Amino acid sequence: MPTEMSACASCRNPLVLEIEIEDGDAEEDFGAGSHRFETKETVPDDTELPCGCHFHWECLLDAYNITECPSCETSLLTTTSSGQQQIICRLNNEGGVQDALDILPLLAEESYLKAYPEERKCRAYLEFCRNGDLEAVVELLQDEGTKVLRYQDPLGSMHSGLHVAVINAQVEIAWLLLLLSSSLEMSQFPIEVLEVAQQLGIRRERQAEMFDIRSLKDSNGMMAEKHAENIGGVWSSWLQAGLLRPPYL
Repeated sequence: MPTEMSACASCRNPLVLEIEIEDGDAEEDFGAGSHRFETKETVPDDTELPCGCHFHWECLLDAYNITECPSCETSLLTTTSSGQQQIICRLNNEGGVQDALDILPLLAEESYLKAYPEERKCRAYLEFCRNGDLEAVVELLQDEGTKVLRYQDPLGSMHSGLHVAVINAQVEIAWLLLLLSSSLEMSQFPIEVLEVAQQLGIRRERQAEMFDIRSLKDSNGMMAEKHAENIGGVWSSWLQAGLLRPPYL
């Protein structure tokens, strides 16, 4: 079996990546200014596919064709017990070694973004909603506008940001999305939510001009409210108050 220092099957270079590290402790004065020393470090960059071929991660993304190894043309797909397709590999990079990692979702995501680079910001928005990164969502909306709120994930069951927030129990994100993109009355928002919105510089548009994010359905015909019903827990009080119910229901 190839060693971790074997060549990449695509570019034939060693399976390492050279990164620059700025040394903040080492400075030298040059006239009016100072100079920070930068050092270079070599870290592993080795993706081993089920067939045994090794690639740099970026080389694999460039050559990837969904079903086969770009080098030996062996089929990479296997199926889980539930019928889902997967590509299991061994990934070794600066973060360490990950065995039995399913990289199919990552490859599908990168392939999609190469075909539709204009959706990169929208997909970042969904990731921020998933991780509960409130400030990142606000910053992105300030840069891109509220049109991002309508985005639904073609790779993830057509989930909206609200679907993603509900499924991942991100309550603060859910409040933010309702504030920016629903007809929910202001009186139904907790005072602390409105205070945070004010601190972040969030302004609500006129309700009559809003589309209601609660009305968006995923590929299974489910609105965020239905997911909340299935999850319960933190969403139980929301369901009782009808916070996730579109106004026409």
